[in-house]
Amino acid sequence: MVKGILGRKVGMTQVFDPETGVATPVTVVEAGPCKVLQLRTVEKDGYSAVQLGFQDKKRPSKERRSRSSQAARSERGHVADIKSKRSQSLAAAGVEVATKANCEPQRFIRELRGDAGECEVGSDVTVGVLEEVKKVDVSGISKGRGFSGVMKRHNFSGQRATHGVKKCHRHAGGTGMSASPSRTFKGKRMAGQYGNGKVTVRNLSLHRIDSENNLLLIEGAVPGPNGGLLVIRETNKK
Repeated sequence: MVKGILGRKVGMTQVFDPETGVATPVTVVEAGPCKVLQLRTVEKDGYSAVQLGFQDKKRPSKERRSRSSQAARSERGHVADIKSKRSQSLAAAGVEVATKANCEPQRFIRELRGDAGECEVGSDVTVGVLEEVKKVDVSGISKGRGFSGVMKRHNFSGQRATHGVKKCHRHAGGTGMSASPSRTFKGKRMAGQYGNGKVTVRNLSLHRIDSENNLLLIEGAVPGPNGGLLVIRETNKK
């Protein structure tokens, strides 16, 4: 069975153990409850996976136009039967319509690969799914730092501060390859977009599970800012 859940980073704190006198830094993650929106099967989709949704998304009101932060009609049709013309024509043709979760549109939707086990469409996945898990992998979007130079982005040492170096102390230096091959290789470390990309931190210890408040205490730091959305799953690292 897939052992994973979606969540939101709350922040960092520490847990003190009075017996050993050790303070452990932990990240608090609000995880679930997540709705099971779809089940992927090998027979129909070519792979096995469970599609989860986290946090309800607002519906647009009749008085105001829909915004990007509000659920579109297609998003509502993904989780509930809204009796569209297409669904009615498919039903009339005898095509089997996929089972809907009959819930509110979800803000954060991800698929977790693996056997669905006892999961059913419309059921809830809580932090209890990680009860017997000791190590987890956490994926999220890292903090965006904008367009950054090579010293900040790649930890370059920069140019010397003496011997004729003038107004280019933080420059990268030469990037060419002389007459042969007379070009710059792809992947050369240069200034550019820093952060704002998917990052996975693997093999983190799951310190504690608070089932009453849907909280996970994960040892160490996880990607992204406070409030960032995360995917937490059992690690596949031995």
